[in-house]
Amino acid sequence: GADEIEEIPIVCNSNNFAKGSGATLLSFDDATTLFHEGGHGHHGMLSDSTYSRLSSTSVLTDFVELPSQLMEHWFEEPEVLKKYARHYETGEEVPQDLLDKLKAAKSFNQGFETIEYTSCALMDMAMHSLDSYDDFDMAKFEEKELERLGMPQGIVMRHRPAHFQHLFSTSAYAAGYYVYLWAEVLDADAFGAFKESGNVFNPEV
Repeated sequence: GADEIEEIPIVCNSNNFAKGSGATLLSFDDATTLFHEGGHGHHGMLSDSTYSRLSSTSVLTDFVELPSQLMEHWFEEPEVLKKYARHYETGEEVPQDLLDKLKAAKSFNQGFETIEYTSCALMDMAMHSLDSYDDFDMAKFEEKELERLGMPQGIVMRHRPAHFQHLFSTSAYAAGYYVYLWAEVLDADAFGAFKESGNVFNPEV
């Protein structure tokens, strides 16, 4: 057979955070994104695989979001927030009462967010299930599909088709945008194993 080739991964994590007028501070959502993208970086740097198709982010799309979304769980842990969520001038750690409020608000607006995401995933599937794109009118298709889905009037799609970069900048997520929601099932199960051990940072798990 062919000789083994050891490849050293080079991972670049580029984030498009809004630059502040003075210090650039990250919102809770921005920091979640930072940990998410860091998960993709870890996936690349820590892969040890014989086959490239099973290495790093070359894995199947259904799995590729698992490491990144798993990292989001650790970001929300009080031990992590108290270490990194510090006042940028005084260095004071985030107060416990604020952490309690963040935890209490975790499921706020979840129904809205689920619908705005799921509508995009279903629209993605519908667009990629057409037999022909002759005389295709995206705006009309979107309107009819949302009507068919019974989209609530008070909610809009997270990504309108015309700027849905996951689908059209590459083919990687075409008919596969649903994977983020599926990965939530996988990452909840994976993080559950850490919680069941009694230590969410358990290195043996």
